[in-house]
Amino acid sequence: MKIAILSGTSGLVGMQLMHQLLQNPAYDYVLSVGRRKLSLKHGKLIQISGDMNMISTWDLDSKLSEEDLGGENHQVRAFLNEKKAEVHGFCALGTTIKQAGSKEKFFKIDHDMVFQFGHFVKKMGATKFLLVSALGADPNSKVFYNSVKGKTEEDLKSIQFDYLGIFRPSLLLGNRNEFRLGEEIAKIFMKPLVWFKLWKNGRPIYDYQVAKAMVKKALQPVSKSVEIVLSSEMQDLSK
Repeated sequence: MKIAILSGTSGLVGMQLMHQLLQNPAYDYVLSVGRRKLSLKHGKLIQISGDMNMISTWDLDSKLSEEDLGGENHQVRAFLNEKKAEVHGFCALGTTIKQAGSKEKFFKIDHDMVFQFGHFVKKMGATKFLLVSALGADPNSKVFYNSVKGKTEEDLKSIQFDYLGIFRPSLLLGNRNEFRLGEEIAKIFMKPLVWFKLWKNGRPIYDYQVAKAMVKKALQPVSKSVEIVLSSEMQDLSK
């Protein structure tokens, strides 16, 4: 049995990841973990909700039991408890400093919450963890956003998954729920790079391309324990 555990489904890439994982026959179940449940039903989908700041204290089996009124989750619970399932973790958690309200709150989401989710899926038996990071991520960067992304990447390495895939997309194209003026301006100037297929690592990339690349990488044999995947490779993988 192959199980995907995903968090960050309210975001641009997270929504596409959910779609890709549910449609892919390689995964028997998809566990969505978040603050609230999605208004979505699917035969492979199991939704777990709660305070993500406290995820390190969650008992997944208890939460699955709470959602198992009809006994549908019994097989999943058994495979997870007996460590008989192949588990892959996917993380698309992230925000902006403006949305978070402060640098401290931003760090709590983009670093602490991601790191705790990594530990959570590792405890569930995950051998692979695939993260949506950002182009320019660097723990030594003077740009706060990039330094937080870089520190998150570095700290996740300490969990020692068999495979840690770090995906660093450039400017994301897709239908966001919220308006971001800076991104919209950047898209106007950078979209021609997509049309003319220039500057492959820096030009904008579509949300579904990132999601497709992540799922494809997760299903490939492990060739290295840590891999950084840039936009150019994501575009090739998503074809």
